[in-house]
Amino acid sequence: MAGIGRWAPLASLRQRVHIVRTSSTEKLMTSPTTTSVKFCHACGRAIDARAEICPHCGVRQPMMYTPAVVGAGSGRNRVAAALFAMLLGGFGAHKFYLGKIGQGFLYLIFFWTAIPAIIGFVEGIIYLTKSDQEFAAEYDW
Repeated sequence: MAGIGRWAPLASLRQRVHIVRTSSTEKLMTSPTTTSVKFCHACGRAIDARAEICPHCGVRQPMMYTPAVVGAGSGRNRVAAALFAMLLGGFGAHKFYLGKIGQGFLYLIFFWTAIPAIIGFVEGIIYLTKSDQEFAAEYDW
């Protein structure tokens, strides 16, 4: 029973220290913010997964992933699409901008009737009344 009490201080130590076993050696990482580990591609030692440079050998680590950017889509701008629709809608410029090539050619074929220009102007107003989230949900792919 007396042996259990002596392990109590180790509980807080376990929260701060991560033990990584590689081959036959143990390496301690004592960073309180260490959440995951990767291995240096030059020296093979365990380092923090967020490290850009190995603290042991000084070699820059390759990026294995790119952090996700919130809201990153195809980069289509709602206001630009609206301006294309209102000013050049008769030629289908907004459809080409939004990646709808077939509809763009359809607008080009019938531009002489002025109907695509009227429809394009109305679509430009619709684009301006949508929120950025609604526009991205519909036109970003």
